[in-house]
Amino acid sequence: MTGKRRIYTVSELTRKIKLLLEEGFAQIWIEGEISNFTHHQSGHMYFSLKDENSIISSVLFRGVNRNLKFELKDGIQVICFGKVSLYDRRGQYQLYVEKIEPKGVGALQLAFEQLKERLSKEGLFDPRHKKPIPFLPQRIGIVTSPTGAAISDILTVLKEKFANLEIVLRPVRVQGEGSAEEIAEAIDQFNQYDQVDVLIVGRGGGSLEDLWAFNEEVVARAIYRSRIPIISAVGHEINSTISDGVADQRAATPSKAAERVIADKQELLDKIDNFYSRAEKAISYTIELLEHRLQRYVFRKDPSDLIQQYQQRIDELISTLNLKLRHLAEINREKYNVLIGKLHALSPLNILSRGYSITLRLPQRQIVTKAEELKIGAKVSTKLAGGSFISKIEEISKNGRNEI
Repeated sequence: MTGKRRIYTVSELTRKIKLLLEEGFAQIWIEGEISNFTHHQSGHMYFSLKDENSIISSVLFRGVNRNLKFELKDGIQVICFGKVSLYDRRGQYQLYVEKIEPKGVGALQLAFEQLKERLSKEGLFDPRHKKPIPFLPQRIGIVTSPTGAAISDILTVLKEKFANLEIVLRPVRVQGEGSAEEIAEAIDQFNQYDQVDVLIVGRGGGSLEDLWAFNEEVVARAIYRSRIPIISAVGHEINSTISDGVADQRAATPSKAAERVIADKQELLDKIDNFYSRAEKAISYTIELLEHRLQRYVFRKDPSDLIQQYQQRIDELISTLNLKLRHLAEINREKYNVLIGKLHALSPLNILSRGYSITLRLPQRQIVTKAEELKIGAKVSTKLAGGSFISKIEEISKNGRNEI
């Protein structure tokens, strides 16, 4: 080796490689699948782009990703624009992303689908949370642009249907940077002051980009937490927003929302007249029917005939009562005879008829049951079945040997 060797430090070599990469790949589009995605607490996003054979580290700094419409996560196919450079500390080349979009579908459409799926899992679209729209609201709040066609259409319809309604407009921007936050703040303010019965939130039709404020999460959550019933009126029939799904009712246009929020005054008056007429006819018919029944009762129903019927009914009841009393008397008479028979069988007089007698000690006329109760010379009265006699005691036998 004849020449002097050129020896680089690591930092020098790194700077040269970095310069070559930045000069050669200063503006480049690259597609791939996101993997190893990390949203750092600093706000920066780190991930890798890969295909079936290779992988490259990528970074999306906070200042760039703050306006990102869709959610980055592993598995999404994306197209990135940026520059390739070297991360000096690790000596590792990586892609510094300046713009990113989903492959095959627009960023806004993907963001819409992602947010819709997430809010659906949280229950924000659940019909059980929908509040009924009041039938005849006295004050209607409107959240929309003060210069757009939407407010003009709403006021025209409301004036035609019910001219004496009170309208409260909260003007907001309905598209562009910060519009979603204004709409959400307006909804919260209406709920804070609680001076309206129902809210119409919306705007006229437009592209997905024009309507995007009504697809923002901040608006969806403001509608969900509102205590005041909300009708979402965004765009035309072909458009559907996140706000439409969360609101208590959805109207295809602002004009349709105005028609839905309040019934037509003349229509209500016609219904009242119709109800009054039907009620009047029903009452007249009922009165005629009662009069007819009364006439039939007065002229066809002789009062004396009614009295005779009641008298006949009384006679029937008396006959039934007498029959029951006779039956009861027979039952009691039978019981009485049974008891008399039992008493007769147990009567001492009945025993005398079988040859027995009763001896009474005189003069006390006490029944003698034992020989020891008598004395020689005492008088006794003996009662037989056929009469009685008086005798004098001449001998007493206490052992029963002198008995008959």
